Amino acid sequence: MYSISKKINILKQAHVAKDFFSNDEISRSAATEFTCCDCGHHNTIEIVPYQSGFPIFQIYNEDQVLSANELLQNKVVSKTSDRMLHFGELTVNDLPTLYFGTDCSSCHSTYFCVFSYGEKQPGLTVLNISGIWKYD
Repeated sequence: MYSISKKINILKQAHVAKDFFSNDEISRSAATEFTCCDCGHHNTIEIVPYQSGFPIFQIYNEDQVLSANELLQNKVVSKTSDRMLHFGELTVNDLPTLYFGTDCSSCHSTYFCVFSYGEKQPGLTVLNISGIWKYD
């Protein structure tokens, strides 16, 4: 997992085996697989709550990596509702939203994963992977 600081172009969205986890499924971590768009290799990612990822704001701040419009057009995130703006202008399901870069372990194509994590309602903590996108 790494942060991305240079301008990128979104190419394709990869298939993710499981994108929603709740309560006990995420007590220690959430693991899933994505399929590489280039070579078809199944790559495993593991998200550890409060340890994995970087704030999504780093991606669209001053259009440094991607613009807010690019994120919205590719359905990576959505606009945050007014009552949850303290999480930022763009989120996944109005929850704290994070991202990280990763590579295909077979062909080394570059990808970034966007996910949200938090308490959706009392007693329901969720981790929702918005998706994993190939970029250059």
